[in-house]
Amino acid sequence: MKSRSERRPRVLYLAFYFPPSRASGVYRARATANHLVEKGWDVTVCAAPLDFLYNVIGSVDEGLSETVDPRIRVERPSLNLYTWQQDLREFSWLRRSFPLAARRLYQFSQTKLFPERYSSWAWASVVRALKLHTKKRFDVVVATGNPFASFGAAWLFNRLTGVPFVMDYRDSWTLDLFHDEPAFPDGHIAWDWERRMLNKASASVFVNEALRGWHAERYPEVADRMMVVPNGWDADVLPKAPDAPDPEDVASAEPDTVPPTVQRPLRFAYLGTLTAKQPVEEMAEAFKIARRHPDLADAELRIHGHLGFFKNSPGALKARLGLQDGPRPEGVEDTGLRYCGPVSKTEVGQVYENADVLVFLAGGGKYVTSGKIFEYMAFGHPIVSVHAPGIAAQDVLDGYPLWFNADSLDADALAASMVEAGKAARDLSPEQREAARRHADTYTREAVLIPFEERLREIVD
Repeated sequence: MKSRSERRPRVLYLAFYFPPSRASGVYRARATANHLVEKGWDVTVCAAPLDFLYNVIGSVDEGLSETVDPRIRVERPSLNLYTWQQDLREFSWLRRSFPLAARRLYQFSQTKLFPERYSSWAWASVVRALKLHTKKRFDVVVATGNPFASFGAAWLFNRLTGVPFVMDYRDSWTLDLFHDEPAFPDGHIAWDWERRMLNKASASVFVNEALRGWHAERYPEVADRMMVVPNGWDADVLPKAPDAPDPEDVASAEPDTVPPTVQRPLRFAYLGTLTAKQPVEEMAEAFKIARRHPDLADAELRIHGHLGFFKNSPGALKARLGLQDGPRPEGVEDTGLRYCGPVSKTEVGQVYENADVLVFLAGGGKYVTSGKIFEYMAFGHPIVSVHAPGIAAQDVLDGYPLWFNADSLDADALAASMVEAGKAARDLSPEQREAARRHADTYTREAVLIPFEERLREIVD
């Protein structure tokens, strides 16, 4: 039998949103699992059931599944669909026969046991993990939230087996990131659960220092076990950005060989899932104003990605953007906004290559980073910020030489920064682009996950 030091350490990774899910947190989960396998870990993932991803929320990117290391074992425990079911034919026998009793039972589970509708998946994950553990023991559990029931599952598995666990806060559970205030009232059981789980966790991980600091202030007794592991960009699915043209070559070139950035109207691009939490009206109005400047005449802002995370989201978001289906009615001003539809994670490189300026649109307040900004920087384009002043993403962008930040959501101020970014795109030199890429290289997934993997080995040892 192999000794503990000779065999591959084994990790149970509780990641509800895992490929083919296209939820915003799936990229961190995918990268973490792949990184651990590459570093010699035996990785088992407990993820969402496929019928939930395909049939309930309709939120999948099948191309992303192809980027998951085949050595990773993926388990998909069951989930009680009580709050998502609308069709009577899908109801359980109990709910059909005794609807009031079923509702009271569900409400009891939410108010007295664990306050999240994903909790049934968490408990099913524990049952599945215990069966796997009896055959081949796990050395450590990593739980990533949301959903935060994954933390509860890790805590319970620890109580039953003694296996240490780590809590990875991709998001905040008890802090409302969009209003910078507690997400639950005093006395809510979520606070008891969070304290209970943090007290038992061997480590807790946050995506930025602002979030770590907020939790450290609230839970000082475990602050020494908290660490920051920022998001990053995925070099394995993003092709290397092409070199920018040399201005001297452009000046001496024949007209037909002049780079397209000099010849054609500028292309601004936003890539990511658009949500109701983002300042989309401010972005649309600012771009409308910016196009009146001669340098941005006929410029386009191309929006790539899904409109919301759910089936009924696109209509409302199109209305907020002023987008219409079909041809533009006569007499209606062209705002330059173009919705280009969703893009697979494996194809986003082409979108970035075809853009001249990237628009970083983000909602929320000072605790928000957004994972998208890391791959934005990787391509070395000018980046325009469209978000509230002071968000945590500014810490990441600080030092990026092609960042244009109005530090305001005023439409005129945003329009001015868009014009400046457009000018920078026209004049971009190879040296400027290379400097931008060097800043981005400090945030590759490989770079940011090294300290995390080392911490896991310390816990196991």
